[in-house]
Amino acid sequence: MKILEKPVLPREIFAAPAKPALLAQAVRVFLANQRQGTQSALTRAGVSRTRHKLYKQKGTGGARHGDRKAPIFVGGGVAFAPKPRDYSMRLSAPMRKAALHGALTLKAKSSQLVVVSGLDKLTGKTKELAKTVEKNTLIVTDKIRENVHRAGRNIAGVTVLPFNQLNTYEVLRAKKIILMEEIFEKPKTPKKKTR
Repeated sequence: MKILEKPVLPREIFAAPAKPALLAQAVRVFLANQRQGTQSALTRAGVSRTRHKLYKQKGTGGARHGDRKAPIFVGGGVAFAPKPRDYSMRLSAPMRKAALHGALTLKAKSSQLVVVSGLDKLTGKTKELAKTVEKNTLIVTDKIRENVHRAGRNIAGVTVLPFNQLNTYEVLRAKKIILMEEIFEKPKTPKKKTR
């Protein structure tokens, strides 16, 4: 793996304006979409206990009580019990793209982003990658590379993502970003057959 000294980076990605409000919104949407929303507890309506009144309303000197389902009792229902809900939020495609480009621009300006060559030649051994990679590093590949993923998955704090799955949260969270040189290579168009 070799770090390229002066890589040519596309300006539309690495010279985009970084708007703090948009970056914050993109992070909030990403984290909200990670929530499962499967938490659930029973209210007093759902608890299976006797519905009889504990004791008479007046004359005991104690507090007024209805049945044993009240939240104040052990085994009773939960007051304001959480129920399954959908936490997902949406961000429009142009906003998502602008936030990602802004985050990448910030990392490039703060020298936390490097472009490397030869990453595709890894055999998949963790020790090969562990020599050069620090904690809290994001490795971005041009496509799903099984050898890079296998080499990086056992290193604590290292995340490996293909470029098409890159998101603003992972970019901002990483202290260092390693990009494969192949990401910026233009795809070769097949030649037309001439008769």
